[in-house]
Amino acid sequence: MSSKSVYVEEFGNYLRFERHFSPYTGRCYEADLRQYVDHMTERTAPGNAPPGSSFPGSPAPAIATGTPAAAVATASGGETDSCIAAADAMTIRGFLSHLDSFGYSAATIARKIATLRSFYKWLQKRGVVPANPMVLIRTPKQGKRLPKAITVEQVDKLLSVPDNRDTLGSRDRAILETLYSTGVRVSELVDLNRRDVDMQEQMLRVRGKGKKERLVPLGTHALSAIRHYLTLLDPDPRFEKLRTQGNEGDLPLFVNKNGGRLSSRSVRRKLDKYLMTAGLDPTISPHTLRHSFATHLLENGADLRSVQELLGHQSLSTTQIYTHLSTSRMRSAYDTAHPRAV
Repeated sequence: MSSKSVYVEEFGNYLRFERHFSPYTGRCYEADLRQYVDHMTERTAPGNAPPGSSFPGSPAPAIATGTPAAAVATASGGETDSCIAAADAMTIRGFLSHLDSFGYSAATIARKIATLRSFYKWLQKRGVVPANPMVLIRTPKQGKRLPKAITVEQVDKLLSVPDNRDTLGSRDRAILETLYSTGVRVSELVDLNRRDVDMQEQMLRVRGKGKKERLVPLGTHALSAIRHYLTLLDPDPRFEKLRTQGNEGDLPLFVNKNGGRLSSRSVRRKLDKYLMTAGLDPTISPHTLRHSFATHLLENGADLRSVQELLGHQSLSTTQIYTHLSTSRMRSAYDTAHPRAV
């Protein structure tokens, strides 16, 4: 059973309403923190506290009255939040050792460390803790994992599967075409409204991480697929209620069978179905299409800065990983084709 922490709840609200994190990212942060809180609660239970430990029952550091953190502390008053506030680097290393005993990968542990680093930075800014214990914690080294991409031939095979004669089939074709044509994240895709598609300029307005907007070009195949889908959707009697829901531009672009906004999970399920039909690798995900979009652009001469803007990456270094992938393919092709390569 998860232990209640007002600090964690308030941090979750901060991520959602101030930092504008996506619901999925917020849930990941909160899941990591719940695991940490559960470990702390178990560690400080009567009879479990290590000798010389300041837990349980250690008072949380004093917080200046009149601050938001003071209100949080007053509201919590619980032993769980006291333990969180009193944790030091040794305590957190104990939690990381606990994770290691379960065989978590270096990447997963690195993500949990990043979560705790943000959490304690937030607590320090609000005066809950005098110092951030995470400054003494190093992130484990991780091997470089290249993003997975599929070939143009595999993309073509996948995109040809949905039945374009049916409203929902044409919707699925438009979804797959849009994912590959624009490289948008699946969370960005399901957030699209009709007004975000500029048919005349062939552009798509995308709301990315932190609610930052960007414009990305729509290829003619994707644009044609979207236009065909809407042509079938609007007169379809199953979706008649969409025509009575106010401003057409505010309607979701991709709807489910009940006329509501399609979810990220539904997109994944649809993709799984089409992968099976096409006989393609079942581990391919919507994000694989994003990786393929970036890789194919770079392989065909697009510059890194342009790909960065199209993907909505804040840092160029995030985009640079795709250059390793295209270089790897180039090397493989060279070794195969050149008579004196090996």
